[in-house]
Amino acid sequence: MNKFLIINPFGIGDVLFTTPVIKAIKQRYPDSYLGYWSNCRVEPILKNNPQINKVFALSRGDLKKVFQESLWKGLWNAGKLIRWLKNEHFDICLDFSLDHRYSLLAKLIGIKKRVGFNYKGRGRFLTESSHLEGYQDKHVVEYYADLLKFLDIPVTDKKMFLATPLAGELKARDIFSSAGIEEADRVIGIFPGAGGSWGRDAAIKHWPALKFAQVAGKLMDKFGVKVVILGDESEQKIAEMITHAMAHKPIDLVGKTDLEILPAVIKNCNLLITNDGGPMHMAAALGVKSVSVFGPVSEIAYGPYPVDHQHVVLKSNLACRPCYKNFRLSVCDKDKECLRQVSADAVFDAAAKLLA
Repeated sequence: MNKFLIINPFGIGDVLFTTPVIKAIKQRYPDSYLGYWSNCRVEPILKNNPQINKVFALSRGDLKKVFQESLWKGLWNAGKLIRWLKNEHFDICLDFSLDHRYSLLAKLIGIKKRVGFNYKGRGRFLTESSHLEGYQDKHVVEYYADLLKFLDIPVTDKKMFLATPLAGELKARDIFSSAGIEEADRVIGIFPGAGGSWGRDAAIKHWPALKFAQVAGKLMDKFGVKVVILGDESEQKIAEMITHAMAHKPIDLVGKTDLEILPAVIKNCNLLITNDGGPMHMAAALGVKSVSVFGPVSEIAYGPYPVDHQHVVLKSNLACRPCYKNFRLSVCDKDKECLRQVSADAVFDAAAKLLA
């Protein structure tokens, strides 16, 4: 039996981008064992994937935070992680981390075949690698799938996968019911935050909150829909701005839907309006219609996948965008003009067409 380890320490979108790879491995080797080394935050998404046998949710970034709290706790957790990985006796790893320290550890614990990207010379501990300067001319899903050529595994289905377990479905229905949403209601999900994997820089990708409010209000007036605002606790102030600006109040679910429940909540929406970020990719994986606003990031590499008329991307035509290239964000001297140029009317029109 082949034992594969997927290494991806990034956010929701990047994890979903690996799901076509996982499907291809399982299709080629149905009896294979598949482990996934991720960060802690995305663990709920991975553990519900029936094609993944075990999740190792402790990235280098997570360990760094533990070490900042306590040296001994950090050493203990690092040692435990190494023992977990070593005891699995993986044969092959696919390393999407772009960080040589992951593939070095994979080598040290005895993984013989190590496949990944050679970005800025960081692929020196890989046995097979593809040169990479950045994700630019095609979608990240395509870049990820290309690595399977080193394993002679064809990728026939590149659609992303996201599970919604029954427990999550039931909790999502309870949340909607408690908020006064009935089965016959049409529901619009609004994600005015998103982009959590960017940390403090997430706001650079945020379309103005008041424009979200304008769109939500017009949709409620014209279509009689119910609007739910979604996000984590850190985005509560954004939700408050939107609610305060609206005559007909939306349902504020910010901080009430963690990643155990969020996929099912999105699945129960008729449409998602969002910034560039993980929730947009969740909608694409679940087959939920979406309208997304892109600013500094390329929609070619990071947009909804696959490209489909059910997922509308809106962006400005500023010559300087996208300014996020080769994993670096240029200093913006235009105060997010690329985002502000996308009008509320354009987003409303796109949403109206998808609802019609």
